[in-house]
Amino acid sequence: MKPSHKLLFVLCPMLVLGFIYYSSGKLHLHIWGQKPQLEADIALTVGQIVGSVYDKQGFLLKLDGQLPAELAYKYGNLSEGVCKPGYAAAKMTAIYPNSHRFMKPAPMFLDRNFRRLAKVCNYLPPFGFKTQERIIDRILTATKNYGLGEDLDSHGCKRCIIVGNGGILANKSLGSRIDDYNIVVRLNDAPVTGFSKDVGTKTTMRITYPEGAIQKPERYEKDSLFVFSAFKPLDFKWLRQMVFKEKLRGTQGFWKSVAHYVPREPTEMRILNPYFIQEAAFQFIGLPLNNGLMGKGNIPTLGTVAITMALHNCDEVAVAGFGYDMNMPHAPLHYYETVKMSAIKESWTHNISKEKEFLRKLVKANVITDLTNGI
Repeated sequence: MKPSHKLLFVLCPMLVLGFIYYSSGKLHLHIWGQKPQLEADIALTVGQIVGSVYDKQGFLLKLDGQLPAELAYKYGNLSEGVCKPGYAAAKMTAIYPNSHRFMKPAPMFLDRNFRRLAKVCNYLPPFGFKTQERIIDRILTATKNYGLGEDLDSHGCKRCIIVGNGGILANKSLGSRIDDYNIVVRLNDAPVTGFSKDVGTKTTMRITYPEGAIQKPERYEKDSLFVFSAFKPLDFKWLRQMVFKEKLRGTQGFWKSVAHYVPREPTEMRILNPYFIQEAAFQFIGLPLNNGLMGKGNIPTLGTVAITMALHNCDEVAVAGFGYDMNMPHAPLHYYETVKMSAIKESWTHNISKEKEFLRKLVKANVITDLTNGI
């Protein structure tokens, strides 16, 4: 072999290796270094569009709540006062379009197949039911029923109202209007007797937790569902004792006194799907995740949880008795007692201002109707 050929034979592999090394270095810089200008420009443009159209929670900044033409036509042709099928969910989707997270089907209550609920099975109470599966199983075996009842479950179009406990309800004479709704949801121990002119007489369900439950058996309305919402593991133990009519053994771990007896048959008791607490807190309001644990300012009020439940399960949603006005510290906090508005500032778990932002979006876009105009 000629010397020149030998030299080329040695140099060629070296040149090839050098080219590969150099190219890989450039490739490495291209991938792990700065983005190509086109990619950067696209990302910037998308970011600008998203930033100018949606808020941090994914709601449209322009809350006109306009429905697709076919739905607007459908609802526009219905007579006044006729229930509008799917209206609340359609309106919600119109102002929360980029979320794909809001999907109407979400069971109101837990049933024997509750473990299939992937969104909540890995969260501890109040955002899920992790560690409580066995006790829930036992409770649901006794309650046997997991819906609203045969009549309401088969109802083609449900009009629901969440009756809050706010002092704004006083002297509004909304009782008969509230009673016109198919489903009337009340919260905690807010009384009906003595206040029916303003709050109505009908109660489809009463959502509560151990510290919020009515403590005097005679104050429970006839034929209403007792709906339990858990905020801590201990709450499920309390519910088990209420369902099986066991003697309450100690109240350590509760932040105030709790009911010792609930005058309801097991078949009249339900467990609220904890997904509504999770969705309201983290998706709709934007409260701190805190690793999925209860913490300062990351628990929505029970009223907002009930509204979230209704958005998934009712065709039309209304509220009454909602709204905390911090500019009126001496106004009554509730319609049935003398506690003042300033007391809500002492709340450790709630973020009232952020929650109000969310509720105002719903009212402004006509997702829900506020009968007392407090939101």
